[in-house]
Amino acid sequence: MRFRLLRRRLTISAPRMAVRSAMPWPLRWVVVAIVLGFCAAIGLWAFEFGKDIAGLDKDAKEELVKLRDEAKRLREERDKAQSVANTSGSLLTAERAAQEKLATQIRQLEADNRSLRDDLGFFEKLIPSPGAESIAIRGVQAELLSPTQLRWQVLVIQAVKNAPQFTGKIELALSGIQGGKPWSATVPEGGVAVQLQQYRRIEGVYDLPPSTVLKAVTVKLTKDGVVKAVQNVRL
Repeated sequence: MRFRLLRRRLTISAPRMAVRSAMPWPLRWVVVAIVLGFCAAIGLWAFEFGKDIAGLDKDAKEELVKLRDEAKRLREERDKAQSVANTSGSLLTAERAAQEKLATQIRQLEADNRSLRDDLGFFEKLIPSPGAESIAIRGVQAELLSPTQLRWQVLVIQAVKNAPQFTGKIELALSGIQGGKPWSATVPEGGVAVQLQQYRRIEGVYDLPPSTVLKAVTVKLTKDGVVKAVQNVRL
């Protein structure tokens, strides 16, 4: 029996045998990776060595240095321009503020000037004129605030030292054209009561009828129905 088994193994009819490597597959892949990495390193070295021989790398480095210097110069110029722009903006803001302040002062001075002129005119009217009556209308102002609104102002004075108290009325007689026809009115109805000893300023606003063109304003100062002073203003 043993002889038969031995003969079967030693003859052609013996079973086939396979020769396998003793190195495991993971170790094989590691070896392959190392070989490929080594080859890539050699190729990269050859490429860099070729650039050095051809002088390409040197030109690229010089160009990079130039570009960096140019970028630095441009940044400095930008910073200077930004500084100048900021300074100009501050100066413009300060100048604008100064102009606005100056314009405000000019408007205030103009208003003060108008007020002084009004006061001067007012006190000039208080100066008694030769042969003037004891009670008089020294100033009448009438202006149209709008086509249908009249603003009026009257100054009444007694140009007498230690004058007695005066009690009377102010009436306004208006005349003009309405709808192509003559028009007139007396306002306010019943007049405005006036009491004064030295002087008094009376004023008011009157609404005109529509389509009325005002031509003249006549102011009358009366006492007990007797006219004491009259003054007329044409528009």
